[in-house]
Amino acid sequence: MTRKTNSSTTVTRRTFVAAAGAVTAAGALRIPASAQTLEKVTIGTSWKAQGEHGGYYQALATGLYQKHGLDVTIRMGGPQVRYSQVLAAKQIEFSQGESFTALGYVKENVPLCCIAAPFQKDVRVLISHPGQGNDSLAALKGKPILVAGSSRVTYWNYLKAKYGYTEEQARPYSFSLAPFLADKSLSVQGYVTSEPFQIEKAGVKPVVHLLANDGYANYANTLETHWDLVKQKPDMIQRFVNATIEGWYSYIYKDPSPANELIKKANPEQSDDLLAYAQKTMRDQQIIDSGDSLKLGIGAMTDARWKAFQQALAPTGMYPADIDLSKAYTLQFVNKGHGLNLKS
Repeated sequence: MTRKTNSSTTVTRRTFVAAAGAVTAAGALRIPASAQTLEKVTIGTSWKAQGEHGGYYQALATGLYQKHGLDVTIRMGGPQVRYSQVLAAKQIEFSQGESFTALGYVKENVPLCCIAAPFQKDVRVLISHPGQGNDSLAALKGKPILVAGSSRVTYWNYLKAKYGYTEEQARPYSFSLAPFLADKSLSVQGYVTSEPFQIEKAGVKPVVHLLANDGYANYANTLETHWDLVKQKPDMIQRFVNATIEGWYSYIYKDPSPANELIKKANPEQSDDLLAYAQKTMRDQQIIDSGDSLKLGIGAMTDARWKAFQQALAPTGMYPADIDLSKAYTLQFVNKGHGLNLKS
């Protein structure tokens, strides 16, 4: 996944359906709002628009949010954008996170929580060259790996505790694959939905280690909100969660092109072939729909899974042993089987 620019973009459904619109200085496309009265809400995404956000854009592009009485704006993230801070200030209603961030909120007494987990599997991977003996995560101990600074405070600590990885073997990663492609001794971090595709296009068939298949139980691409909103606007939250769930079923199992067109409009770096690869990989690798979600519906979470993740992190010392998990998430809006009938 290429991550270079510092821009952020706001997209609404009106952007997508407009035959033409004015381009503002901030890069947002806008046309006059619908006369229908809808409740306005905003979600800030974790990165620039991409296939990994497909369910949100699908719900926006196909009118699912509107059907649930919502006028949704998607604010696109970037390297200098942290929407959790904006959410904590109650300037938006939702943002994206992961189990790590939710536990961090509890530790730092930030009143945000996780309300749904669209990704049952974390898409993070470590990638190696073939024929170098790096055929397992354990085999990478002591070997040079390109790792971003943000990763050094999350899953890198898990790998240090489980496999004995060290800070000395970590190399700075600037989100360019050129150093990895030039040096077969290097491994590199990535997303299973992105970097393997780019590496194969460069002529290398990579060895891909999906952390989720090795016991890394992090909920990824989670949906976050403010605890005050949980108390004050549970109906609005439920409608947003339900529409998002429907969007993910549609994006994964039906025609993803409405979302993809909106994603490309927001982020021209996304090509048709990359988006197709991301969507297919999320389906084939069961990133969105596996485990608990097969019976409980997309977005599912369980107390047992959260507890298991906390216990897996215990050796890292990142969080207090007695951290109150009940402050990190709520099951109020998920596990209801919503959207299961949409799966084909």
